[in-house]
Amino acid sequence: MIVSIEPGCIGCGLCAATCPAVFAMDAEGQARVTAQPADADEAAAREAAENCPAGVIRAD
Repeated sequence: MIVSIEPGCIGCGLCAATCPAVFAMDAEGQARVTAQPADADEAAAREAAENCPAGVIRAD
């Protein structure tokens, strides 16, 4: 699985709360991918993508 964030993050923090092994919030309040998900983190990364209110997280 490859995770990415497209422009348009609203800074809600849901992804970082759902999957902190993959996502973090930066100093500007925007979500960033800090690491690609290990097998054990794929379900949480996919959940973060599916629940992103801005729809900008891709988990392919």
